[in-house]
Amino acid sequence: MKRSLAVDIGLPFGLLVLLCVVSFAVGQFPVSPHDLFAVLWAKISGGASGVPAAVDAVVWRIRLPRIAAAVLVGAALSGAGSTYQGLFRNPLVSPDILGVAAGAGLGAVLGIFLSVSILAVELLAFVGGLGAVAIVYLIGTAMKGRDPILVLVLAGVAMGTLLGAAIALVKVFADPYNQLPAITFWLLGSLTAVTLPDLDAAVPAIIIGLVPLFLLRWRMNVMTLGEEEAKSLGVNTSFLRFMFIAGATLITSAAVSIAGIIGWIGLIIPHVARLVAGPEFSRLLPVSMLFGAAYLLLVDTLARTMATVEIPIGVLTAFIGAPFFLWLLASSRRGWQ
Repeated sequence: MKRSLAVDIGLPFGLLVLLCVVSFAVGQFPVSPHDLFAVLWAKISGGASGVPAAVDAVVWRIRLPRIAAAVLVGAALSGAGSTYQGLFRNPLVSPDILGVAAGAGLGAVLGIFLSVSILAVELLAFVGGLGAVAIVYLIGTAMKGRDPILVLVLAGVAMGTLLGAAIALVKVFADPYNQLPAITFWLLGSLTAVTLPDLDAAVPAIIIGLVPLFLLRWRMNVMTLGEEEAKSLGVNTSFLRFMFIAGATLITSAAVSIAGIIGWIGLIIPHVARLVAGPEFSRLLPVSMLFGAAYLLLVDTLARTMATVEIPIGVLTAFIGAPFFLWLLASSRRGWQ
């Protein structure tokens, strides 16, 4: 008997709520559950919290932006990953398959190299990610008569390699004492410097990118059948492919612009969501986003608490993601579908 969507969503949603409470409470400045709920209730009711001002500042000014960013970025990368895996019919596809991460990385690296403001760095990263995918998509549409999915993947691999070489070239000319450490830290991914104004800029872009994914989520199941099969059913594959790629690229670029390059989330979390909710995309997308939000929040909490020096998120996601992905490959009997 098929379970309802609410049942599938319940597990990741409950896990996300629990991790939010834990993430608010732990850190170099611990916040007890009593103080945390007192601060939250005071904010809701408009009364006094009765806790020290330092606790209130830690909760609202330091941990709230970071927790919100982790939830937002994790959900965006996981949603984009599940979209790309379904669209390209490949379980090894991640959100940076078309070069969006490399394009955003080059934009951010150039911004750091030119010593512009943090907001300008994020804007350059956002534009760089969109620009890279736009070029790849134009190349894919220009080569008519060939498999469009294969052309897009190959063009994305070539674009990612080219942009990676450009990033390496900028690092060679960067100041080794100031610019190079900042570039390296950004490329490893981090939520340390995220503020609420950063989220104000990223949230609209992510919402706009999610709109076509949710409105057309029923059509993704047809796209997974293949190009010819989908066309035989009367589906405009070119239009749907453009909308899915545009939406997934937009949310990925927005996420990378505020958090840096964080790998593995868009690759492994859709697999976990698929084990829970199945391959049907209208169920897979929301479940994948909830699991992604919970996973990145967990990783970020570990990154800032497990050592005296904060560990870049990209390092932890690789350490956790690679062995987990190998376990999935070894334990799965039915394949990704």
